[in-house]
Amino acid sequence: MASQEIILAIDQGTTSSRAIAFNRKAEIVAVAQEEFAQHYPHPGWVEHDPEDIWRTTLAVSRRAFSDAEAKGGKVVAIGITNQRETTILWERESGQPISNAIVWQDRRTADQCRRLQESGLQEEVRAKTGLVLDPYFSATKAAWLLDHNEGARAAAENGEIAFGTVDCFLIARLTGGKVHATDATNASRTSLFNINTNEWDGALLEAFNVPAACLPEVLDCAADYGMSDPALFGRPIPILGVAGDQQAAAIGQACFEPGDIKSTYGTGCFVLMQTGDTPVLSKNNLLSTIAARLDGRTSYAIEGSIFVAGAAVQWLRDGLGLIKSAKETEALARSIEDNRGVYLVPAFTGLGAPHWAPDARGAIYGLTRATGPAEFARAALESVVYQTADLLDAIRKDGVTPATLRVDGGMVANDWLLQFLADILEMPVERPKVMETTALGAAYLAGLKAGLFGSIDEISAQWARDARFEPKMNQAARDALLAGWRQAVERTLR
Repeated sequence: MASQEIILAIDQGTTSSRAIAFNRKAEIVAVAQEEFAQHYPHPGWVEHDPEDIWRTTLAVSRRAFSDAEAKGGKVVAIGITNQRETTILWERESGQPISNAIVWQDRRTADQCRRLQESGLQEEVRAKTGLVLDPYFSATKAAWLLDHNEGARAAAENGEIAFGTVDCFLIARLTGGKVHATDATNASRTSLFNINTNEWDGALLEAFNVPAACLPEVLDCAADYGMSDPALFGRPIPILGVAGDQQAAAIGQACFEPGDIKSTYGTGCFVLMQTGDTPVLSKNNLLSTIAARLDGRTSYAIEGSIFVAGAAVQWLRDGLGLIKSAKETEALARSIEDNRGVYLVPAFTGLGAPHWAPDARGAIYGLTRATGPAEFARAALESVVYQTADLLDAIRKDGVTPATLRVDGGMVANDWLLQFLADILEMPVERPKVMETTALGAAYLAGLKAGLFGSIDEISAQWARDARFEPKMNQAARDALLAGWRQAVERTLR
């Protein structure tokens, strides 16, 4: 009997590394996950140890690989998806990082972004990259690392230092340092890549002071990224698919047509809507970005980025000790009839779209002596929904009214959250049967290149709905809740 062909999807996230083995029916055959440490050396700073990223990624990949092959499968390709914008610099020769990674949530370069705004760079950045000038993106992170590690800038200019996002670092490690490459979606999040020409932009490299010699090659999302070192899995495995986590989730959700929209609820929340083969510049502080590049053809998306979603629940667990697991929040939210006037604005690392306020900090309003764990849990969940409403409002102001929102990520197992989301957005919300859509998107990309999937249409046909949530809330209640949220945000931004 022939072995079942398996794709190993590596999903390297902000708080954990995960590997999932999929068969060609998009069924999960094996899964492994491991959390790793977060480092906060100063207020507003967030770092990861790249060795933690590599160690956990390799460990979970080996476990999922072994489990899948023990069940009779044969891993024929690797796909990679990753936390975007997180920036790593490493020595090309040794593969050793020169310092900790600066995580996408990190705000240390806010002053540098302000200086660049004052110099008039904002419009050029927006026109070429679809992005805003914000510490969120990779360019100022890379420049900061070059300037704060002795000898790094000179070494980078000589080509001795490699720059990359997490996908790029993992490819280098998996291939034993033979490949320095990234894909178009990750490149589009650096503020250095021109999404109109699909090339690194010399003028932006000069403006951000990042040497061209340290940059990776940019490939299609489904492409040959080299072979894994035979020592890692016992034989070489081709790496054939790469995409940033939000674009991978959109692929996993089969969002291929203009107007298709998905929202992923992980550490942060990211709403991404397909706009087709032409970039659309938002007039309401959303981002334009590359959705995918396949066979040399680029498709684009509008995106809204929320920095804190599941991280607010993690804060309840790890920071306040109010819950022992995220699952408890659903029962706590259901235990009270309303939010009792309590609003959490989770600006722990600033506010993302549509506000782009890097200096904003978290705040909670409406506390009384009666406020307890249930109110905190409900406020945390509601904050995720209200932030999504702000993004959808911006999308609608840009002239697009989506019909249905497809959701994924760890938080969407919570039925209360999804019903509240449908109520506040006034639109149906659909949860897929396979909720691991980020990893699935990476698997689809690798499978396309490996020939396991014949086309995008074949992938679309596999999407299946688990549940649909219809809006039920009356308009007056919805308006009152949103008014309370907007007042809380306004107070936070003062």
